Amino acid sequence: MHTRPCWVEISTLAFEDNYRFLANLAGPQVELLAIVKANAYGHSLKLCAHAAIRAGAQWLGVTSVEEGIEARRFCPDARILVIGGAFPGQAKDVVRHKLKAVVWDSWHFDELEAAARAEQVRFISVQLEIDTGMSRQGVDPESLAPILARFHRKSPLRLEGVMTHLFAADEANEQVTDDQIERMEAALSRIRSAGIHAGVLNVGNSAALLAGQTHKITDLASRYGMKALMRPGLALYGLVPEYSPAFAATEPTSLVQARRELRPVLNWKSQVVSVRSVAPGAVVGYNGTFVATEPMRLALVAAGYADGLDRKLGNHFSLLVRGQRAPLVGRISMDQSVIDVTDIPDVTAGDEVVILGRQGDETITALDHATAAGTIPWEIFTRIGARVSRVAIYAPQFSRERP
Repeated sequence: MHTRPCWVEISTLAFEDNYRFLANLAGPQVELLAIVKANAYGHSLKLCAHAAIRAGAQWLGVTSVEEGIEARRFCPDARILVIGGAFPGQAKDVVRHKLKAVVWDSWHFDELEAAARAEQVRFISVQLEIDTGMSRQGVDPESLAPILARFHRKSPLRLEGVMTHLFAADEANEQVTDDQIERMEAALSRIRSAGIHAGVLNVGNSAALLAGQTHKITDLASRYGMKALMRPGLALYGLVPEYSPAFAATEPTSLVQARRELRPVLNWKSQVVSVRSVAPGAVVGYNGTFVATEPMRLALVAAGYADGLDRKLGNHFSLLVRGQRAPLVGRISMDQSVIDVTDIPDVTAGDEVVILGRQGDETITALDHATAAGTIPWEIFTRIGARVSRVAIYAPQFSRERP
């Protein structure tokens, strides 16, 4: 059956190449946890989880237990970390599907311990999150004692790892990150003093990795006999984080390499539905926000805000058709949008329209969308609607050539 012409192409080869590049960049002292939460940033959990495993990943990171169960279907042997923790009533699913939950509150321990005993599982591994300054989730380092007391011989919970989130790693001024690492070291000292050993230090995202902060994390891990684990997300999908403030002088070598090597994984496309000519004075779209001042040719595109095309982009952005930029005119509708093809010859129904990606020599990036919409690339990816099909492709223009 033919489907509505609005789809996303996913280059799993580009994803694999990006993972391998980041793994090489991190070095042998670091393992990578591939972040595939939020349906792999809107790219497709199924496609990207498989690609991560093929590229050598042993760890996958998801937000929820539901995502963890879905990832387990695709990747039966992966280590799947539920970064958002388990909600009340979900502990049995954590145990049954062999997920690894992040914990930081006493009730997490209560529910997981009860589930492990109910399922007759001797041990389950968890990771303890430390709040090093973000005030979102995690244990205050000063309040660790009662939490650490929960790791005792009679408990089925075993502390596999300790983690935190570097919330300002995309700032070239590394003072905030340095302060967080100091707080993490204080927490690790308290954990060791309690006679508890965790094998994994789970710290650092794409921004930290590309900014060359890996050595700080590996040094800390080494001091406590731990293996460093970093969690790249955005970079896996081919985007380099924007550093604000930017680096004052020379960018780190790792960042320069990333700009050269990372490849986009996603291409979002639609088609021209029909083309019409309008006279001066014609009103385009809801509420007449665009009025033609000259004879124009307009193309109707099968993509709207229900597909994830931000409504604010009407009259302020362009899409690609026949390798040229065609301005969006009028308000974007729920299911359709209109582009001005007056100066683009021979546009006809069925022509491919690129919403995000490359066509010919022109490229529209997620950052372009984000800048125009006043948001961030993560949101651009994750808001692409579920009704937009994700299709795995081999796209040479997206991936580095292999020997």
